[in-house]
Amino acid sequence: MTKQTHAFQAEVQQILHLVTHSLYSNKEIFLRELISNASDACDKLRYEALAKPELLEDAPDLAIHVAYDAEARTLTISDNGIGMSEAEAAANLGTIAKSGTREFMAALESDQKKDANLIGQFGVGFYSGFIVADRITVESRRAGLPANHGVRWASDGTGEYELEAITRAGRGTDVILHLREDEAEFLSSWKLRSIIGKYSDHIALPVLMQAETWDTEKSAYVKGEGWDPVNKAAALWTRPKSEITEAEYVAFYEQISHDSQPPLAYTHNRVEGRSEYTQLLYIPAKAPFDLWNRDSRGGVKLYVKRVFIMDDAEALMPVYLRFVKGVIDSADLPLNVSRELLQESRDVRAIREGSTKRVLAMLEGLADSDSDDDKAKYQTFWNGFGAVLKEGLGEDFQNQERLAKLLRFASTHADEGVSLAGYVSRMKEGQDTLYYITADSLAAAKSSPQLEVFRKKGIEVLLLTDRVDEWMLSHLHEFEGHALQSVAKGAVDLGTLQDEAEKQQAEAASEALKPLLERLKTTLAGRAKDVRVTTRLVDSPACVVVDDGAMSAHLARLLKQAGQGQPGDASLPILEINPEHALVKRLESDARFDDLANILLDGALLAEGGQLEDPAAHVARVNRVLLG
Repeated sequence: MTKQTHAFQAEVQQILHLVTHSLYSNKEIFLRELISNASDACDKLRYEALAKPELLEDAPDLAIHVAYDAEARTLTISDNGIGMSEAEAAANLGTIAKSGTREFMAALESDQKKDANLIGQFGVGFYSGFIVADRITVESRRAGLPANHGVRWASDGTGEYELEAITRAGRGTDVILHLREDEAEFLSSWKLRSIIGKYSDHIALPVLMQAETWDTEKSAYVKGEGWDPVNKAAALWTRPKSEITEAEYVAFYEQISHDSQPPLAYTHNRVEGRSEYTQLLYIPAKAPFDLWNRDSRGGVKLYVKRVFIMDDAEALMPVYLRFVKGVIDSADLPLNVSRELLQESRDVRAIREGSTKRVLAMLEGLADSDSDDDKAKYQTFWNGFGAVLKEGLGEDFQNQERLAKLLRFASTHADEGVSLAGYVSRMKEGQDTLYYITADSLAAAKSSPQLEVFRKKGIEVLLLTDRVDEWMLSHLHEFEGHALQSVAKGAVDLGTLQDEAEKQQAEAASEALKPLLERLKTTLAGRAKDVRVTTRLVDSPACVVVDDGAMSAHLARLLKQAGQGQPGDASLPILEINPEHALVKRLESDARFDDLANILLDGALLAEGGQLEDPAAHVARVNRVLLG
């Protein structure tokens, strides 16, 4: 192959522009990303060599070398891993197959600090080299291909890259950075060793640099013949917990997650019994950009006897815990385990159950702690991941009770942090039901007319505003023997919390207003399923509710937005009126009955967060009433 010039994919050009013009915070992160890529290449070779040992050729010992040439102004990161063919070099370095490119660019453009840590989170770490280099050359040969099938890739990070065939004796990849003039600090052995020690100490492969000795005549370090290991080169999770510092746990998390913030919590355990495995699991402090993509996993890496098997072992963690990061190293699984076998393995099920319980225990430790710091950490977790954790109520029946205790809501008593257990402890004497309301926003929930009688009597109501809440409630019907009841479903029945006088007054009002109710039903036919007197209202003239067991108005709106609206009478609300309100009393004698009745229903629908089918008709009615 003669030298060929190719244009970068459009998304790569945009990323390179942002990298070279915007990233100036923590530039040293580029070395972590390139060493991490080299480690991945070695892991892939080790895995493929399980089936094809000949891929190791005559170099079975895997390692990463970091070398610099001050005169040539180059920094080279080399590995003897899987390497790349010509097609793979073009595909891996000239295009971006991974989704999330747009999100990366949006995050980078909106980040005032222009933090280079962002680049690793979106799978485009190779391009971080252009933070410090004005040209990058990559020389590689894929394991198993002959020496004359090597490839050289080169680019100055603008719009194009060059590809040409080369002869390369050894497999693997050299990434050669041609540093800018103002980046001479990265041509120092001391600087490079300190960066490797900071970010890559826990890489399970040796990261080597050329040995140096002090020359007293030159007053400088002189390179020797051998290579020295710079990192510990031991998998962190295999070491005893007593020998690992907090800083090392955090550094390892940052390495595997590309997250610049320390985790909220972590657990490191060796499990023995029916299945033997080691787990090192972390709970992040902030949500990743693809949290809501249920098909996107990448949190837990699977190793078998310290041999890397796969990055995104989704079978090891339930979907609702997809935010968990970490490593699981099994002593029982076969080295050639596939994704299909993972789904069927009894050992994997045991690992999944054990790891799920460990994660829930970590969360319980934060949620139930007496420490204000831990409570604040749990609230941070809940704000970022609470909506995803709620998915578990319908997916993990075995742990449903534990998950229910971890739930946190807003309520009429507090804007956040209300647990179901806390609600139960504050129940009124004689109250045996947990009341809640679902709405599109916290403001809409707080201002709902359905809450009026509950506020009057000081009864706490949970305010649920996540889109997943309706689905969650279809699986969570009670807590510690107390039923959950929507305040917007069915006729309000406060049981012993409502005195006999109130009940008799409501019954008398309902009897006295029978003619009015029948007239309202006739006028609002096709818009309201029924009209009745209520005791739930104090200040408002009317509200809309649905029958017990029926779909809530909030869920109906969500389904309608998704194109799944309910047909016919099933989607119609029930109008409840306040017999003590002046507007209701005025209805009976007003000549504009039809307009006032429809305005009453329109107002109730709007107050509940709904939308009017015919806003123009509503405006026309209001105008007629205003004009008298």
